[in-house]
Amino acid sequence: MGFAGYWQNARMSETTSSKHYVAVIGGATAGAEVASRLADRGIHVAVFEQNARPFGKIEDGLPRWHEGLRQKEYEAIRKKLGKPGVEFIPQTEIGRDVDWKELVESWGFSCVVLANGAWKDRPLPLENADQFVGRGLVYQNPYVIAFNHAEDPSYNGERFEILNGSIVVGGGLASIDVAKIVTLSNTQCALAARGVEITTTELEVKGIPKILAAHDLSWEELGIEDCTIYYRRAEEDMPLVAIPEDAPPERVEKIKKSRRTMLDKAMQKFHIRVEPLSAPDELLIESDHVVGMRFRRTRIEGGRVQVTDETFERKGPVVISAIGSIPQAIEGIAMNGELFDFSDWTYGRLEDFPTVFSVGNVVTGKGNIVASRKHASKVSEEAIEAYLGVGDGAEAPQAEDLTEAASEAAEKIGDHVDRQVPLDEATRINLQAKIKARQVAVGYTGQLEGWLDQAGPPC
Repeated sequence: MGFAGYWQNARMSETTSSKHYVAVIGGATAGAEVASRLADRGIHVAVFEQNARPFGKIEDGLPRWHEGLRQKEYEAIRKKLGKPGVEFIPQTEIGRDVDWKELVESWGFSCVVLANGAWKDRPLPLENADQFVGRGLVYQNPYVIAFNHAEDPSYNGERFEILNGSIVVGGGLASIDVAKIVTLSNTQCALAARGVEITTTELEVKGIPKILAAHDLSWEELGIEDCTIYYRRAEEDMPLVAIPEDAPPERVEKIKKSRRTMLDKAMQKFHIRVEPLSAPDELLIESDHVVGMRFRRTRIEGGRVQVTDETFERKGPVVISAIGSIPQAIEGIAMNGELFDFSDWTYGRLEDFPTVFSVGNVVTGKGNIVASRKHASKVSEEAIEAYLGVGDGAEAPQAEDLTEAASEAAEKIGDHVDRQVPLDEATRINLQAKIKARQVAVGYTGQLEGWLDQAGPPC
């Protein structure tokens, strides 16, 4: 018997005696934390991951300059998914490769946890907008992925030219990332034309003004426009730092002031602008191609956005929609608008599936890893500044900062599972056989580290 065969048999022997099995859908930050916590309680966990690697948006949803955050999260996820009692099933999308209802009701799992995040771009709320995707309209997620792989000749996904004068629609951290991609990339190209070789990562760390000053150049000389983000609310409403639901008025004002300070720093360092109180009204089309957007001015009344009759137009070579990410629908799960129809939003319970819990961005409907609500930790203002690239030496959010709520949910799930009737031997053996069959189908040998190394390097 070879080492791989011995290892697999040892894993099966070790886990066959487990009283309960839990399926976790999604192996990134939230999923890995839940799997790790449940395994620590002696519960066997099968982690289904749609991609070859379990790093989710850490790998391709963050612009490539977030190297420190990315490497720390890789390490943390590898460690958690490598624990005894955790089985990894890669390249398996629930709803496509495995039927959702069958997984929940027929495989034999004691419980199923949705931790599959928010990968789908929220549609731009304009009639017929999506017919212009690829014709002057771009969505944030593929745009960032293409940027991350711009220097990878083996990448066969969609590619985009990063154009000066791009229009960005949004208002959160993701829209700032997109605007930074535009100005940093165009600055890099303009400097290269003047014989100055520098990476976008170096530009992000040091900031555009400092690099230009070092080479006795001005922003005006480069002929690049500040990239503008058009946001439907006021600048201080940009959700860079979350406001707790029970925050008193003085705390709310302090947080809004912090948001404004962070935004000002980012605008100066990366030559981005924000046009507040501007809601998308209509795409400008010429020759069946998007050439800009008409916006409608808004005002805020009682905390709500009210559109006015005033409009204005902005021309640009491309409109990039960065208005957020939402979970990908799974056939068999009822939807409530853009999110799953949860009967309990604290732990993501589904009325039709009483053994299902949910955690992370699949509940909040936020695709950014520093999104904060009940399912993300309260990330410090210093960490957010570090994420934006405007901090004073603080580190960006780490895995520990992002898994607090997942840990809490894991304890709740573990308590629920412990109260269930233990699986009988026949069910356990059948379930393990199904897991192994799926692993074999995708070529996974059971050796996590070897698989991750073979699955290809991060972007």
